[in-house]
Amino acid sequence: MKHNEKKFRMKKIRISYSLAVIGCMLLLHSCGITKKYETPDAEVGTQYRDTLVTDSTTLADIPWKEMISDTILQQLIEEGLAHNLDLKVAVENINQAEATLQQARLSLLPSLSAEPSVTFTRTSQAALNFGGANVNLKTKTFKAQLASSWEIDVWGKLRSSKRSALAAFLETEAAARAVKTQLISDIAVSYYTLLAYDEDLRINKETLANRKDDQETMKLLKESAVVDGAAVVQSEASRYEIEASIPDIELSIREQENALSILLGRSPGTIERSTLEEQIPYTDLKVGFQSDLLRNRPDIQEAEFAFRSAFEDVKMAKAYFYPSLTITANGGLSSLTIEDFFNKSIFYTIVGGLTQPIFANGENKARLKTNESLQRHAFYNYRTAWLTAAEEVSNNLYMYQKAVQKHEAREKQLTALEKSVDFTESLLEYTSSTNYTDVLTTKQSLLSAQVNSISDKLQELQAVIQLYRALGGGWNDVLAEE
Repeated sequence: MKHNEKKFRMKKIRISYSLAVIGCMLLLHSCGITKKYETPDAEVGTQYRDTLVTDSTTLADIPWKEMISDTILQQLIEEGLAHNLDLKVAVENINQAEATLQQARLSLLPSLSAEPSVTFTRTSQAALNFGGANVNLKTKTFKAQLASSWEIDVWGKLRSSKRSALAAFLETEAAARAVKTQLISDIAVSYYTLLAYDEDLRINKETLANRKDDQETMKLLKESAVVDGAAVVQSEASRYEIEASIPDIELSIREQENALSILLGRSPGTIERSTLEEQIPYTDLKVGFQSDLLRNRPDIQEAEFAFRSAFEDVKMAKAYFYPSLTITANGGLSSLTIEDFFNKSIFYTIVGGLTQPIFANGENKARLKTNESLQRHAFYNYRTAWLTAAEEVSNNLYMYQKAVQKHEAREKQLTALEKSVDFTESLLEYTSSTNYTDVLTTKQSLLSAQVNSISDKLQELQAVIQLYRALGGGWNDVLAEE
């Protein structure tokens, strides 16, 4: 008797030890499942190439209405934010992701269904294992039951699914903010481009009027034998050259108006606008530290949420390797006659089941391999978003600096060329040492400088707006308005 008791105790110890070993193994294998998410290291620098950053103050924190002083442009941006179709698509993506998130949250709760039924059964007499002439082969059963099933989330598979859906939802929100900041930038850039075309058209029309005057002047000078016929022909050719360039500028204006109309969510048409001369670029351009881009740039936030969703999908794929614990229960009323339906007809069943995948191991491995690859893909996209952001900030800041540097030199060039035109015209009229070719050359140089001056102003305006977008500006103010 004592020998049996000792044997039983030893067996109990071995079983406890085995369970402990299995528990430790499961715990070790499940470390990857219970691992908490951390923002991936993007190896962010503190500076933008050779730009000295002294504090965290950034242009991105300024509301876009302070960045843009033109009230007409402000109204156009507000119209675009209200009616742009790309933005509406982004909002629908948010709605879809929100529904998916709600579905993932509900998967953590037990399912419950009501199942009323009436069953007609006929049993063959040959299938009975006992005889008897009075056996009823036909049966009618009335049943009304509630059925419930609940998977206990031991390994966090369902929780990982919920967190993945949440990250996907936040990703769509960040994508919508990115669309908003891009839209503000695109409308402003398109508007400034339209003003530049207007200014180009104005200068060319003024130049055309001057060329017509030159043509008449050359005819008079030829009659006075000051110039020859070649000068008259050259003046005509110069006039027609300018005249031929105007339709191209007008075509560019029409195309730019149509493109801007699409951004505004309206049919192509005329765009109300001011002038390029009235535009005053924002000059207090502070970029802040590069690490602040995660807080401000929606596209970087979008990339991180995509990585986070992939991270949770990997955890969920790992959970498929472990057994799932499911509790099912059903109960209700069951009777052979409708009259006795509520009389001693209560029944119920409760089952707890543990399911360990065996033949699905290959499928589980493939799922895990796919999700791990998607996670690496998401990380590379995240790194690319950081690198692209730093590039855009550096490029647009440098573009602005160069536009400002060109401004002073361009003003001096224009002043010199205007004087040169006056001198050559006087020499042509009063001396024979100058011909019309010299006058035409200086006038063409002046026109070219005037057009370049327009490009300089446009570059400065666009660089400020694009730098603002590159730093992640605009969406905070947009959300505040909503």
